[in-house]
Amino acid sequence: MRIVVLGASGQLGSCLKKVSAERNINDISFPSEEAGNILSSELLDILFSEEKPSFVINCAAYTAVDKAEDEQEICRKVNRDGAQYIAAACKQHHATLIHVSTDFVFKGNVPQLLSETDPATPENIYGLTKLEGEAAIAETLPEYFTVRTSWLYSEYGNNFVKTMLRLGKEREQLGIIVDQVGSPTYAIDLAGAIIDIIESDSKEYGIYHYSNEGVTSWFDFAKAVFDLSTTHVKVNPVKTSEYITKAVRPAYSVMDKTKIKQTFSIAIPYWRDSLATCVDRIQKNLEISN
Repeated sequence: MRIVVLGASGQLGSCLKKVSAERNINDISFPSEEAGNILSSELLDILFSEEKPSFVINCAAYTAVDKAEDEQEICRKVNRDGAQYIAAACKQHHATLIHVSTDFVFKGNVPQLLSETDPATPENIYGLTKLEGEAAIAETLPEYFTVRTSWLYSEYGNNFVKTMLRLGKEREQLGIIVDQVGSPTYAIDLAGAIIDIIESDSKEYGIYHYSNEGVTSWFDFAKAVFDLSTTHVKVNPVKTSEYITKAVRPAYSVMDKTKIKQTFSIAIPYWRDSLATCVDRIQKNLEISN
């Protein structure tokens, strides 16, 4: 059961490397960005012909949410066209695709849990192109699992937690958005869930939601980062209306995870417990590097 991970150098790809190593999964490859170029059907065909994967995990995406408003063409190429190329290659080579998407496909203006069947009406270009990618996959390949996630962080790459830890050391006070609510996701936990889906041998294809359990605001998320890392910085609550960004973001983006838990018997950790693990690992990594 060969697994190929596209977007292997990114945050989630790095977490999949760690989780697969911990689980002693050896039949998995992490091709370079050049070899696994999702914008080249020719290169994907060469890669899949060599690897002969049973499963392909697509972690590659254009994720610069505000920048996407100005770079719509390249954002759409990566998030829509790239997804379609991967799906077509999977179909040709008889592979099942696990595609990672986002909660930003939803408008997120109503305080209720978002299910996989709720209408997706994105408010920004990033969310729109990710939704277009989901549709392209569904139209091209029957054998796919699309996993929507939210507020992804880890000890790898650039993310909110690492940014807060850095800014907490550089500044005496910070202003953090208080009226945007969602569920943080430790990318290590998501990587584990993706491996669980593969190992389940399930044919229950379709869209699933995954984030850590619980609900918080960006303000309280930041406060938790500082509390767990014993970082002394004043955190001031800021309204969205006071912090203007190019891309509109959901005010309430909490996904219902009942489907993925029941289908694959997945136990999902509480967000603060996973955050504590991540912060501890980041601090230990810093101690080692120093």
